[in-house]
Amino acid sequence: MFLRLLADVRWRGADHKWRSVASCRSVSGTAEPQQVPLPAQAQVVICGAGITGTSVAYHLAKLGWKDVVLLEQGRLAAGTTRFCAGIVSTARPVSIELKMADYSNKLYQQLEQETGVQTGYVKTGSVSLAQTQDRLISLKRIASSLNVSGIPCEIISPKQVAELHPLINIHDLVGAMYVPEDALVLSANVSLALATAASRNGVQIHERTSVSHVSVQKGRVTGVETDRGHIKCQFFVNCAGQWAYELGHSGKEPVNIPLHACEHFYLLTHPLKEPLASNVPTVVDPDGRIYIRNWQGGILSGGFEKNPKPLFTEGRNQLEIHNLQEDWDHFEPLLSSLLRRMPNVEALQIMQLVNCPESFTPDMRCIMGESPTVRGYFVLAGMNSAGISYGGGAGKYLAEWMVNGYPSENVWPLDLKRFGTLQSSRTFLRHRVMEVMPLMCDLKVPRWDFQTGRQLRTSPLYDRLDAQGARWMEKHGFERVKYFVPPGKDLLDLDQSKTFYKPDWFDIVGSEVKCCKEAVCVIDMSSFTKFEISSTGDQALQSLQYLFSNDLDVPVGHVVHTGMLNENGGYENDCSIARLSKRSFFMISPTDQQVHCWTWLKNRLPEDSNLTLEDVTWKYTALNLIGPRAVDVLSELSYAPMTPEHFPSFFCKEMSVGYANGIRVMSITHTGEPGFMLYIPIEYALHVYNEVMNMGQKYGIRNAGYYALRSLRIEKFFAFWGQDLDAFTTPMECGREFQVKLEKGMEFVGQEALLEQKQNGVYKRFTMFILEDHDTDMDLWPWWGEPIFRNGRYVGRTTSSAYSYTLERHVCLGFVHHFDEKTGEELVVTTDFINQGEYEIDIAGQRFQAKAKLYPFSSLFAQRRRKDEVELSGYQGE
Repeated sequence: MFLRLLADVRWRGADHKWRSVASCRSVSGTAEPQQVPLPAQAQVVICGAGITGTSVAYHLAKLGWKDVVLLEQGRLAAGTTRFCAGIVSTARPVSIELKMADYSNKLYQQLEQETGVQTGYVKTGSVSLAQTQDRLISLKRIASSLNVSGIPCEIISPKQVAELHPLINIHDLVGAMYVPEDALVLSANVSLALATAASRNGVQIHERTSVSHVSVQKGRVTGVETDRGHIKCQFFVNCAGQWAYELGHSGKEPVNIPLHACEHFYLLTHPLKEPLASNVPTVVDPDGRIYIRNWQGGILSGGFEKNPKPLFTEGRNQLEIHNLQEDWDHFEPLLSSLLRRMPNVEALQIMQLVNCPESFTPDMRCIMGESPTVRGYFVLAGMNSAGISYGGGAGKYLAEWMVNGYPSENVWPLDLKRFGTLQSSRTFLRHRVMEVMPLMCDLKVPRWDFQTGRQLRTSPLYDRLDAQGARWMEKHGFERVKYFVPPGKDLLDLDQSKTFYKPDWFDIVGSEVKCCKEAVCVIDMSSFTKFEISSTGDQALQSLQYLFSNDLDVPVGHVVHTGMLNENGGYENDCSIARLSKRSFFMISPTDQQVHCWTWLKNRLPEDSNLTLEDVTWKYTALNLIGPRAVDVLSELSYAPMTPEHFPSFFCKEMSVGYANGIRVMSITHTGEPGFMLYIPIEYALHVYNEVMNMGQKYGIRNAGYYALRSLRIEKFFAFWGQDLDAFTTPMECGREFQVKLEKGMEFVGQEALLEQKQNGVYKRFTMFILEDHDTDMDLWPWWGEPIFRNGRYVGRTTSSAYSYTLERHVCLGFVHHFDEKTGEELVVTTDFINQGEYEIDIAGQRFQAKAKLYPFSSLFAQRRRKDEVELSGYQGE
């Protein structure tokens, strides 16, 4: 008989009300009691009663939404949650995941007292091992983040590891990270506790009820069809775990939820002769690809093998998850790692090899949020083997999203709208998850790239650029050039350049930056999102004036940089809009805004047949000509004067370039450098590119990539949406007051919040930092997410970092907060507060002095200078 990792859900812990709404279990030899009828309607229907579904129900009830029905096709927590290893780990590299895990840990700690249901919560701590110096660096970066988040954490020696866990072999270790407040729980019991609390607050829970599809009318959820009848509802939440993909595609209006299950193995042993103490730390050995925890005096150990096995690829499903077929040959590499790490285990009797499904997503981050195609359809799924760690926090944020219209934290890294339909191909998902599962343990150095699912979205210039040495990265499925390898360079060495230190592409990017500043470079930026908004009357202008913060009623041909704000004044998008005519506008947004921005506009533009919103991303190839000689190249190709007198900054007009006409040319570069953006109908792309490169030869033209672009924009203090700006950042907080039409008396979304900030001040300020005592060649590099300290106190994190080839120093951008030293209360951040502080940037536990600036450096840096000749404090902002 299969001995479960987790205790069966015990109904005696629940109250009478719970038992009355949930169907009882069938017992061998007895008939199953009749089920309680489903309600005819509810405000919210949740599908899936695992850790995510019960968490959403619990938090909705806490927030006052009690007309909620939770449906489970089998028994409560009988899916992946039942087999979960029960490890609650807060050691997460992504900030929002860290916050979710920390909240989950605190929630589970008090659930037993709140509900009376035993959750098995034990605070054991966790130890993450490092067999290499690079792994130790990655752990130090996480430790820095945990410590400033208020989570105790320390880097310890191998000897200290042995003291914490005497059975661990430490001979090959260089160090470890110890997080004393990590914990273990009984996952199914946590789900029962959440369900019990939700039930007491009015949530109805029905087992043995399958959802066949969601009913949709006019793009909105109207109800749910089940095998026991129809339920009318306003909101539906897909928490169906590994079945979320199929459920999303079951209706007439499909919702794409890109996830795929893989088999996940772990073994259980009988107790040791001297049983392990219940509070012995969990051990994570990422270099060995395994984790080890105490289980009833013995051990539970699993891992993430290099050759995972995708599951249910033919759509075969089960009502409940059972232990899948054992595969000892497949598990052997993980077992070998376990025996090396814990040699004494060899004498233990193995009780069971458990094989259960785990759902993974294309980018290793979970999926939450509202569908871009169906209003009221929310999703929480794809936990990437961290469901118990994230479940509590993820349920909280999704419930806030539903009730308030937005969560209390920036969850964009997890938003369903970060994906397009292209990531929902079954073939893509199968191949990608076979890469993702091993990556759970692989060392991820800065700027690593996925290898599967590539060359999916490419520019018409892809083959030409690839033949010239382009090295590629992927964004939103689109191939983009990182840099170009010059002839004679070893391509293989550069591809394998994985480091937290100075990378091998340093000089290559430096030469591209130099060319941008002294001659002219071409960067293919076709991946940028491009929309056209037009109308037969004034509807387009009136609508955009309300939805955007800057004044768009400008003369035809002018380009406006503006934000699309939410009601709190935060950036939902940061974009450039060109007025093509009195009634049509051309909008340029970041690559990963394609789905999010489209959804935001579609949901808020009036339903007017005379108003048209069109995604024209694929109609235009975009070339960025950067540098002082760009004007010469375009002048000769177009036979038109391109000087500032004839073609001022932030201007757009259609021109001929070579033989091609209808080219939209804008005098912007997104870097602060002189130059032009060319938006070229795709059929002309190759011709225009060839003409530009041929004409530019005498001006020293060359190709460049996004790494050069990043260096240029960061040294010019240009914030970028999704990196520096998000839904919780306002123009007032990042020095963009001049891009807001506050003084014009025009109503727009977010106006009240900005007026309040203008009157009361802001609680964070976007700031530039120049590292002063940092050795580029020898010291660890800042990449992003590093803690910022002011006068020795933590005040914020970096959001972007790059080496400035102009300043010959590293530049970091980030937000500074002001906390009262006694109460911890957040205070207004003034210019004096920024200017009068002494700053340090923490890179993997080592602090480097930094000079803070609130404004970009002047054009005094147009000519390259040696850093010992530059006195940074002497320059005034422009």
